Amino acid sequence: MAHVFFRLVVSVLVLISSRGAFALEPMAYTVMGRDGQGVLRWITEKSTCPLVHWDSHPGVPMQLRAAQATIVARSSQQIDRKNANFELRSCEAVWPETVKSAQVESIVVAAPATSYQRIVIIADTGCRMKASENAFQDCNDSSAWPYAEIAKRAAEQKPDLVVHIGDIHYRESPCPAQRSGCANSPWGYGADAWKADFFEPSAPLLRVAPWLFVRGNHEVCARAGQGWFRYIDAQPWQENRSCNEPEFDALADYSKPYIFSINALTQFLVFDSSATTGKRLEKTSTTFKNYQRQLIGLDSLLNKNKKTVFLSHHPLLAIAPGRADSNAIAGGNKGLLSVFEEMYQDHLIPKNIDYLMHGHIHAFEALSFLSPHPASFVLGNSGSAYEGVLPETVSAGLEVASGAKVSQFYSHSDYGFSLLEISDKDQAPWKLTAFDRKGNSIFLCELSNQTTRCTRH
Repeated sequence: MAHVFFRLVVSVLVLISSRGAFALEPMAYTVMGRDGQGVLRWITEKSTCPLVHWDSHPGVPMQLRAAQATIVARSSQQIDRKNANFELRSCEAVWPETVKSAQVESIVVAAPATSYQRIVIIADTGCRMKASENAFQDCNDSSAWPYAEIAKRAAEQKPDLVVHIGDIHYRESPCPAQRSGCANSPWGYGADAWKADFFEPSAPLLRVAPWLFVRGNHEVCARAGQGWFRYIDAQPWQENRSCNEPEFDALADYSKPYIFSINALTQFLVFDSSATTGKRLEKTSTTFKNYQRQLIGLDSLLNKNKKTVFLSHHPLLAIAPGRADSNAIAGGNKGLLSVFEEMYQDHLIPKNIDYLMHGHIHAFEALSFLSPHPASFVLGNSGSAYEGVLPETVSAGLEVASGAKVSQFYSHSDYGFSLLEISDKDQAPWKLTAFDRKGNSIFLCELSNQTTRCTRH
């Protein structure tokens, strides 16, 4: 299939009561998981799961993934806490291999493709409301929080896959009483915040194509992990991987890496970096040991005859804004790097990785290196509040991690999204276009032989 899309309109969220609750008409979308397996999801306030009709055959019941529930608030770094009310039921059905479409009630959904060429990439989309940093974005202002417009413009690109590289949920604290820009916004970790931060603004893009999600630090168990496993994660439901009980966090906060096949020549390697920290990890720590164990198993996952894109929320080789707009500092995550340095020494990155793609830093950047390191992209500019402005250039030879010296650097700090166009022909270069919030192209980058060169439009 050239394009995978939802063929009927998915209803959007509307405000229905003075308490600020949102009602969600039933919504169908597809999440993609390991081995290219697609899972059809149905999110509804109804008390039962519906029938799914595969290729117009008689309906079979969708399976309950997670029922409505109110869950005691998890401890978090925020002062204000409230129980997580998940009034949305999550139902699901695994896509059969030979099926071309599915119908649930009045919504018809096309099956996932077997090869992908146009891939929208977004990250860090939610509206920041975080009391511990006194950081409050004006969620009611589409200029201050433009994710809804970005999703609409990205859908106009007619992608056959959407990749979200983490940090979906940002509404962790109540809007201050004196701040009109986010007044009455849902907050906390329940379904109302998920609807406002993700499902409502994502509706145009959810109905266009299936989604591949990469978990971010905002989706760890102590934050929005419960919603992640209910609505987003593609793996089968397991109660001890639901983030409901803190005693199982050491299991639920780590997911094994997996391969997602793009076409006969390309694969994405999805790595869950959500539990890492900004500081170097002690070798005796659970996080260090878990990541080390996962990296040891990478060789068995990789098809060395394919080009491989490494996807993780936290960057490895990147530049972050300094304290002044004109400054730039090494932006790779120190926790992850401490493990990768132990495993791969000076090279830092597994040798069969061709490109790196990340979120976390709220900007667009593309880097190539004088040293033998794969080109790196940071694509975390899709809606969450700015955290500083990157310089447009850096000194040649700037070292962003041990031995990783920059040859080419391109950046912009505007809100937007990216479109990766992957050829199914051997040796043909790829293209990555960086768009602003209105869908205007800013950079056109050519990817070839583990490097990138970009031209500004």
